[in-house]
Amino acid sequence: MRWNRAETTGWGRALRAAEEIARPENRATLHRLVAETPAPAMGNRRSYGDAALNHGGRSIDMTRLDRLIGFDPETGILEAEAGATIGEIARVFAPRGWLPAVMPGTGFATLGGAIANDVHGKNHHVAGSFGQHVVAIDLLTPAGRLTLTADSDATLWRATIGGVGQTGVILSARIRLIPCPSTTMRVRERRIDTLDAFLGHFEDSDAPYSVGWIDATARGAALGRGIFEEGRIAPHDAGHAPGAARRMPLDAPRALLSGPVVRAFNAVYWRRVPAGGRSVARPLERFFFPLDRLHDWNRLYGKPGFHQFQCVVPPAATDTLREMLDRIGTAGLASPLAVLKRMGPGRAGHLSFPMEGWTLAVDFPNRAPARALIAGLEGLARDAGGRLYLAKDALAAPERLVGMYPDLPDFAAAAAEVDPAGHFATDLVRRLRLREAT
Repeated sequence: MRWNRAETTGWGRALRAAEEIARPENRATLHRLVAETPAPAMGNRRSYGDAALNHGGRSIDMTRLDRLIGFDPETGILEAEAGATIGEIARVFAPRGWLPAVMPGTGFATLGGAIANDVHGKNHHVAGSFGQHVVAIDLLTPAGRLTLTADSDATLWRATIGGVGQTGVILSARIRLIPCPSTTMRVRERRIDTLDAFLGHFEDSDAPYSVGWIDATARGAALGRGIFEEGRIAPHDAGHAPGAARRMPLDAPRALLSGPVVRAFNAVYWRRVPAGGRSVARPLERFFFPLDRLHDWNRLYGKPGFHQFQCVVPPAATDTLREMLDRIGTAGLASPLAVLKRMGPGRAGHLSFPMEGWTLAVDFPNRAPARALIAGLEGLARDAGGRLYLAKDALAAPERLVGMYPDLPDFAAAAAEVDPAGHFATDLVRRLRLREAT
């Protein structure tokens, strides 16, 4: 198998790595690679920081192993290779009446990546995390292939789901889809004036899908304003086409995301929803994967790239949310991309991010003041009993994770047992010393 030198980046483009990459086109080649030269597996590298980077080492690109192997309409169980994307699964199966139970904010996430990061979606308060809908995983380790289930080896199962690829290469998986009566979403949008009102709408909602866009530049009486969306799959198709995607052709100039421009954009965007709210019908793709309509949208942040801060804090930590938004608004560094969601308790692995509470995600251009601001936000999350999302993180120091992931020693022990030589370690794992916990 040929190894090609390449420079890789996380989706935030702020961190880079020089690697040797192999792209196997079939299972036999992949088996030989893992047996002879074990290396971490990568999908579409949609993790924002360094979770999908291995500077100075090797990695296996899984995107050519993307077959949909089989589907049982009686049980709703789909078997697919790890390189299949969540968006492709939705595109193929939604017209047939089925949908992945949990979908992240981009359809370009691969099945293997969704498992390795135990991703969540707009329905976490109802459906839990992605890994809770996984039935079985075919895993390649240096010792060989095994079929893993929650019953066959509970410890390894919990170290693999959400385990950022440290227990082996996910070859394929069987996941349980949910019934989907149409390819149209009914969406109710409300313009929200304050953070308290925002949190109240989340608490009162009975919709299966809910998400909030929050104006992270707002201050004072407007702190926490935004747009609250509730979504339900419509009983019948409305005949809406998702529309063609566009591509960001070049790196945007820095002035595009200057403070005055972002504040003006956010004010206009907030007012796009009438004061009394509105109901709209949208194709599934537009509701679940709104940013996928602009390919390479990460280039909007220019060549230096960006960082996303995402945390979850307990339900009672509303004062912490308020303090975070006040610091962000005062700093004037946020981009228009800021999201608030209500999370339930569901998580499937030792290092799974979700916990019951509020999750806030905000993008910042990669600049020194933003990095300092993020460090302060990390401290607020830690002090509130929350945690950081490893799939988004690029900046945290290992001591920040102390207390955030109490199962970290169990994860480290399981990873050491299946991969004692550390073949699958990545830049994220080394930076945060995830495999050194005792």
